[in-house]
Amino acid sequence: MLLLVIFFIVVPIAELYVIIQVGQAIGIWPTLALLLADALLGSFLLKHQGRGAWRRFNEALAQRRFPGKEVADGLLIVVGGTLLLAPGFLTDIVGLFLLIPPTRAIARGLLRRFTVGRFMVVGMPGGGPGTGPPGAGRDYDFDVEAEEVPVNPNGREPDRQLPRRDDG
Repeated sequence: MLLLVIFFIVVPIAELYVIIQVGQAIGIWPTLALLLADALLGSFLLKHQGRGAWRRFNEALAQRRFPGKEVADGLLIVVGGTLLLAPGFLTDIVGLFLLIPPTRAIARGLLRRFTVGRFMVVGMPGGGPGTGPPGAGRDYDFDVEAEEVPVNPNGREPDRQLPRRDDG
């Protein structure tokens, strides 16, 4: 709750205060031009860094390794780009921090500290269903067949028995 109050009330008030102060110091038109330049820079960095993160994510998958770092980078890039696109200087500073690779590594470390022990990746030994010998799946994995049942014009399904398959 406190985080929402800070995010939706305190941050916009602080942004308005900083914009007014910058506007008084350099003028309204240079302030607006600076805000526009920040948004353009944000969209460029989001596109450039996002493509790189997507490429690294696909490389990790091709190498059959868990793309944890790449997913975290992608998340930080999206958040940083969004903050740079939002009008305001304070959010631009945080967004720029998240979009530049060296500072993004710092943010990724902070994110790791915050999330380690709070989330768990659950998987099957040996890579999961479909990668081991037959029958090595979970007890709720079923091999079934399906058949589409036509609907009568009155909207009801026909009353008929489907053939029963006994495997055992």
